[in-house]
Formats: sequence, structure tokens, C-alpha cells
Amino acid sequence: MKIGGLQKMTMLDFPGKIACTIFTYGCNLRCPFCHNATLVTEEPELFSVDEILSYINKRKGVLDGVCITGGEPLLQPDIIDLMKKIKSAGLEVKLDTNGAYPEKLREVIDAGLVDYVAMDIKNSKEKYPLTTGVKNLDITSFEKSVEILMSSGIEYEFRTTIVRELHTLEDMKKIGEWIKGAKRYFLQSFVDSGSLIGEGYSAHEKNALEAFVQALSEYIPSVQLRGV
Repeated sequence: MKIGGLQKMTMLDFPGKIACTIFTYGCNLRCPFCHNATLVTEEPELFSVDEILSYINKRKGVLDGVCITGGEPLLQPDIIDLMKKIKSAGLEVKLDTNGAYPEKLREVIDAGLVDYVAMDIKNSKEKYPLTTGVKNLDITSFEKSVEILMSSGIEYEFRTTIVRELHTLEDMKKIGEWIKGAKRYFLQSFVDSGSLIGEGYSAHEKNALEAFVQALSEYIPSVQLRGV
């Protein structure tokens, strides 16, 4: 298990919960605007599972849950074992995923190992290769993950990091058609972390983001800006 970071407490990452956040190392995508690029391109100092579980057990009276993010957590071969241990400690689990591994996603949902899933929608379907930095990307897996979440019965959200150079109003409408009827959808404005995979990216103005929300509201009952 490659764990590259631990945020000891957050009230933002897991909706309605006091949680800690585990950052797994490694990702199958190369999104040029990724704000966690060091977890993709440079192997950080790693935490052991024992260290993580020791912290969780010490904070059980304070924490409600654990958010597992990345990188892409479902890349980890022993992610299910970690989730089982967290659940055994009496804590809820939130999973952040890019949706590339639908069968693994279905497995953890069916096993009752996740309580909330946040899946990234990178862009409209035809712009997935450009937005993920992977040429000739087959988006079938991402489509399957959307279907799994929307029919799962668990709490979930879709979210998109909005970049001026990559996302247009027309893209938003196409995304709306794709995930029509989803429970909730968040738009997050791009923030330059200073260590991106690509170069030349910037944020939309707030009024443009608000126009995106208005357009998407025709398809999805709950569309909100996050961190803006």
C-alpha cells in the first residue's frame, strides 16, 4: 500500500463528517492541471498502513470517518484490506476516484466498504483524452463507473475541476446530458499549486462559473460551486 500523505483532520473533505484524509500514491491519468501532481510524478515519503491505523485508532473519539484520495486509490492492490480495517475501527469511509476502475468500485460498494464516493468528471466525453493527458483514452470504464454510482443507492457526488483552457459552456451542457439526474454535482475552480504536470492553465472568472452552474441545473437538481 503506497500512502504518500496524511491530513490529520478536515471538516471539508467528507461532507458532514470530521475526518482525516489519506493520500495514496500513483495514478493512471496525467491530468496536466492536477493539484496533487507530486503524488503522480514523484514518489513521496511513504506512510505505513500501521502508522495510519495507529493514528486512526487514537483519534476514534474525535473522527467520524476517513477520506481516501490520491492519486487514484483504486490502483492500490490492498485498498480493500485497508478499507476493512478502517470500517472495523468503527469509522466511515469516503472514496475519491477518477472512475477508471469500475469493477473495483462495484466491489467496494457491494461489500459495504464505502459510505460516500466522490468521482471526478474530467470533461465532456470527447475531451477526456485532452483533459487527462492520455492519448486515445477509452472512456468506457468511466461511463461504467457513472452508471454504477447512479444506481448504487449510496451517497455520492460528481465533481469537475474547471480550467479556462479546457472547459467551455458547451462542455458543461454535454456533461449535464451525460450525468443527467445525478444526486449532486460540484464545480471546483482550478488553483495553480505551483507544481503542475502541464503549463499555461488558469481559472475562469466567477461569472463564467455561475453561468456553468445555471446551464447544468437544467440536467442535475443540485449543482454548486465549491471553494469559490
